[in-house]
Amino acid sequence: MTRGSLLVDHIGELVTNDGRDGDPLGIRRDAALLVEDGQVAWIGSARYAPAADRRIDAGGAAVLPGFVDSHAHLVFAGDRAAEFAARMAGERYTGGGIRTTVGATRAASDGDLRATVGRLRAEMLRQGTTTVEIKSGYGLTVADEARSLRIAAEFTEDTTFLGAHVVPAEYADRPDDYVGMVCGPMLAAAAPYARWIDVFCERGAFDADHARAILACGQAAGLGVRLHANQLGPGPGVRLGVELGAASVDHCTHLTDADVDALAGSETVATLLPGAEFSTRSPYPDARRLLDAGVTVALATDCNPGSSYTSSMPFCVALAVREMRMTPAEAVWAATAGGAAALRRTDVGRLTPGARADLIILDAPSHLHLAYRPGVPLIRQVLHNGVPR
Repeated sequence: MTRGSLLVDHIGELVTNDGRDGDPLGIRRDAALLVEDGQVAWIGSARYAPAADRRIDAGGAAVLPGFVDSHAHLVFAGDRAAEFAARMAGERYTGGGIRTTVGATRAASDGDLRATVGRLRAEMLRQGTTTVEIKSGYGLTVADEARSLRIAAEFTEDTTFLGAHVVPAEYADRPDDYVGMVCGPMLAAAAPYARWIDVFCERGAFDADHARAILACGQAAGLGVRLHANQLGPGPGVRLGVELGAASVDHCTHLTDADVDALAGSETVATLLPGAEFSTRSPYPDARRLLDAGVTVALATDCNPGSSYTSSMPFCVALAVREMRMTPAEAVWAATAGGAAALRRTDVGRLTPGARADLIILDAPSHLHLAYRPGVPLIRQVLHNGVPR
């Protein structure tokens, strides 16, 4: 669809993520940006801005790439607020509540699931998230996993098959049989709607042998690899992900030196999910340790009804700065370009010529305000594919 040209000018601070002059954020000041046909066509000094069919005056505010949320579980039904309250009263998080959501999701209609995804996707967009990955994982039958991904694909091109979220109750005494189903008929039904495959490699879920088998089957079916790893304690997940060339290993809360070294020597992104630690009162990942070792770090919400029911990337940016020792610039990069790297996308997470025109205008003069003013609705306007939302 031809949209004509759109000029965003009078930008006080433009975050491009082009890495020029040694600045990862590639900040330009007193800038302008031209959008044509949904893409960034030109950036430069406002004084040299070309003519355009339409114009948005940023009023001296900061403009950033849209957030890229590379880990979200939006296809579900039900509510786990009571579980949250119990944790706040001191109960330990174990991941066992996933099965509660499985029961509610299986019982929900397609329309109910679609409405939930649509509501949360709209919430995300209002808060500046223009790209989101959506996982299945709350159906855990052939039919329910396929329909979860079919619905997710209506909202994003980055869909992830997570049939290996937990072993469902009906297979509790037969985990090998469940793994066989995930690798066979469930994968066959899910693969047409998925770009990625994921496994919750954790105690109480899937061990390294089962995770390796499932991920290998997914790779053979043409799916890229992602992995939930090292959330509840040390384990083999991170190094397994690196070994298999995973685009991202997610959580990374409990890491050994060997885990960090493996990540630093690979192209696998460490995706950190501080909303989960906030909601479970667990230790936060040591982002500083990863960054100092040269690991590529992304931030994502882990939006789900149990352990991280937030859709706000600005909230996660603020948590990363306050609790994980990231600088504001590192956190913004991780929430934009880092998320794009975790999805192996080059068209989003940056504002450079040829990139998709996904951008946010802050009600603030600098990206610093995302952490400096936590909890304040600073997203003034969002452009998605060059269209104001």
